Amino acid sequence: MSRLNIKTARRTSRVRRALKAAAGDRLRLSVFRSSKHIYAQVIDDRQGVTVAAASSLEKDLRSTLKTGADTEAAKAIGKLIAERAVAKGVKDVIFDRGGYIYHGRVKALADGAREGGLNF
Repeated sequence: MSRLNIKTARRTSRVRRALKAAAGDRLRLSVFRSSKHIYAQVIDDRQGVTVAAASSLEKDLRSTLKTGADTEAAKAIGKLIAERAVAKGVKDVIFDRGGYIYHGRVKALADGAREGGLNF
């Protein structure tokens, strides 16, 4: 592993360890962003299952978005993941930024999820 990968993995595990301590019985809203797309999942860590997922790769979203790598796409994914989670009966989650800075696309996704009805 490169030094950058080690630092990223360490930062991610540090964030996740703090989340699991604070989560209680809430599910985890996990975010992954690449240079071209953004992905979100609502995960139940106790059962080890994904309750809901959304990404900028989905065909119905790709036609409406200019690109999957901007804040508009992230906000749309946030609203979509919130809509899907609420449909499954999930209202309260804990936000897992995954080692990324809470800024830009990650913040836009969180704002979109809050607008969609998730509490965190």
